[in-house]
Amino acid sequence: MKKIVLIIAVLAAVAGIVYLTKAAQTNQAQGQSQTVVPGKYPPPPGVGIAQTLTTITGVAISPLLGVSAVGCYQYCKATTDEERAKLPWFASPVFWVPAFLLLAACFIKDTAGTALPAPAKKPFDALETVEHKISTLVATGAFVPIMVAMIHEANSTGGQPTLSLASLGFATVNFPNWAYDILVTPVAMVLFFIVALASNAINILILLSPFTVIDAGLKTFRATVLTSVVGMGAIGSWTGHPWIGAIWSLVIILISYLIAGWSFRLSHFGLVFVWQFFTGSRYRFKPDPKENHMFLGRKIEKIPTRTYGQLWRNDKGELIFNYRPWLVLPQHTLVLPPGNYEAGRGLFYSEIMRVEGGSARTVFLLPPAYRGHEDEIARIYNLTGTRDVGIRAAWAWFKNFFSRQPVPA
Repeated sequence: MKKIVLIIAVLAAVAGIVYLTKAAQTNQAQGQSQTVVPGKYPPPPGVGIAQTLTTITGVAISPLLGVSAVGCYQYCKATTDEERAKLPWFASPVFWVPAFLLLAACFIKDTAGTALPAPAKKPFDALETVEHKISTLVATGAFVPIMVAMIHEANSTGGQPTLSLASLGFATVNFPNWAYDILVTPVAMVLFFIVALASNAINILILLSPFTVIDAGLKTFRATVLTSVVGMGAIGSWTGHPWIGAIWSLVIILISYLIAGWSFRLSHFGLVFVWQFFTGSRYRFKPDPKENHMFLGRKIEKIPTRTYGQLWRNDKGELIFNYRPWLVLPQHTLVLPPGNYEAGRGLFYSEIMRVEGGSARTVFLLPPAYRGHEDEIARIYNLTGTRDVGIRAAWAWFKNFFSRQPVPA
């Protein structure tokens, strides 16, 4: 039901943008025919909204590239030193020149790195993932508000800081800057973060993928989406219909919203694993004797996989999992069903599994810091034992198979 309501809201937003743009263009043309002062009328109000949607969507897909490209464009567009002195921080060559060099290094890594085995390429993918997350946070707070204000100012009446709806035939309703900031800027920041979250999830999938071919496919997919946003925005600008780019941006925003929970859990999962694996946390880590942080390994009672929380055992001997949706919402509790649980020793990370008959199903995924502490985890939670899992189990079977002594005749 919520998804249906959201889709209806997006369609209403599309219709509103188209109506604002078309109606304002018609009334503006009529007004200009009755005046002798050229250039007095601002662009239609819908133009600013459409430009904002297209810009923040394109930048959110690749924050560092988007912010650098916008900054470079603003710098080259300025014709005098005085105009360039007034430009925001991301329009300075001190920022976008090193940023482009870093992006060029990533491009070389992605193209030349296809010939390398996946393990040799993963450390660089991890650095790119960290860069993407940092640039997302910086852009959300320090780029989006400035960009929204710049678009608003460019579409204001004669440089005045107001947005007028009088050109639509309504009574004059002016929104001052403070009202515009309260209404538009927070919404733009939320939309930017949602799209950037989906883009970051692609980075995590690339990092977790063991095959360079899949890595290349995921990167190509993201580049294609980014190109489509830029292309639709350009077509809208050339044809005088900016809502074309806005509609496509709303489609991407809608898809990003529908997978936002999945993207957030995957992004947090990847960040924790990358940080602990590459910093060698397991050599300094000691499990807590009462409760420990871990990820849910599969969906249980509508609680999605990779949900992050704390596991502990109560006085009744029940395993209890406490978690907060989105890490900040009110705490929820999951009581695991009784059964035989074991700790699994993996090559890169550990698990807690529920053993039923001859099969074992993953229940929790433990961050890399827990690797090597499986016996202690089994004691803390009173598990029935430990076993090798994944590649480690396959390798143990392989060694055992070929080390068997022949049966004497």
